[in-house]
Amino acid sequence: MPMAGKGMLLTSMDIDASDEAEFNRWYDREHLRERVAIEGFLEARRYIADQGSPKYLSLYSTETFEVLDSPAYRAALANQTDWSKANIARFRNMIRAVARITISRGQGRGAALGIVRLRPATGGKDELRATLREKLDPQGLDGIISMHLIESDPVLSKPLTDRPSASGPAAGDWFVLIDATDVNAISAAIAARLAPFKSAVISTGTYHLMWDLAKNDIPA
Repeated sequence: MPMAGKGMLLTSMDIDASDEAEFNRWYDREHLRERVAIEGFLEARRYIADQGSPKYLSLYSTETFEVLDSPAYRAALANQTDWSKANIARFRNMIRAVARITISRGQGRGAALGIVRLRPATGGKDELRATLREKLDPQGLDGIISMHLIESDPVLSKPLTDRPSASGPAAGDWFVLIDATDVNAISAAIAARLAPFKSAVISTGTYHLMWDLAKNDIPA
């Protein structure tokens, strides 16, 4: 299975231009390393939108789904650094999906990522998953390295914010992730494999990899 582990945390957000330099400095110098260091976390990847919204996207892989509700992770959420608190307060349009990796086909990762957000119909999850298992096959798709499905947990998936008006826009939604060599291959893959699911599609986007960090990159 090309995607590491069984659990995934997907976060995506916009940030005001005036705060962007500080936001990226925090992500690159503290946040990714801090999260990957948590027991059970395996790696993290940061992306920036080519075409899509929100602008920034991060994927965190974990050994199991249960890691994303573990004492170690909950302790990290409850004890954010001051730098983290300041930046999290500036997030806009945040999506936070705590998810299970249920399909992962292909070999390796790509420098480009396609993301398709789906909302399964009530009572239709099993049928949709079975159909996607057949469709998410990179064979025969030029420039496509691997394809994946992650399914959000509706209880755990909610933005890290204490704004009273905030809701969990990703709660219960699914995300198809398409690893590609370049963004131009992604639209063709979506047309070829996901056109039958048009009624369930909430949004699509393409992203470029900024950088990634694995557990073994962190000095012991």
